[in-house]
Amino acid sequence: MVLAAVAVLAVALDQLVKHLSTENLTEGEPVRILGGLVYLSLLRNSGAAFSLGSDYTWVFPLVTVAVVTWIFVLSRRLRSVPWALALGLVLGGALGNLTDRLFRAPGFLHGHVVDMISAFGPYGQYFAVFNIADSCLSVGVVLAVLLELTGRQRDGTRLTGKKK
Repeated sequence: MVLAAVAVLAVALDQLVKHLSTENLTEGEPVRILGGLVYLSLLRNSGAAFSLGSDYTWVFPLVTVAVVTWIFVLSRRLRSVPWALALGLVLGGALGNLTDRLFRAPGFLHGHVVDMISAFGPYGQYFAVFNIADSCLSVGVVLAVLLELTGRQRDGTRLTGKKK
């Protein structure tokens, strides 16, 4: 339930922010907020992070389907709330960007992801422009890595030191 709730919340928030951004922001006119710590800079990204793979937009939905399938397989044996949170964030982020790839221009499997958050400067001057889905993916992956490194298992158990 936690995994599903987190994923649904992540997708809903991502799509709401993307809708508000496309309705209220204008490309080429960044909005400075938080004293310049953050800029809202509307971009449509055909690639992955840092616009990598822009010519292979159709590959990203296929990778996303594989990730979503893997998470669904894992979720059947999932008994850990921290793991449910981590995988829910990854699932929600993946589905948020997949929605753009499927339903936004220029067309099915080639849609451009809407990005709008730019840290420290407009239009990725210092860091890549990203969206809520990207944030969810990043936080979910970091949490999953930390859970692995600390020995927390997806079944709710925890690995301890040496076995006797």
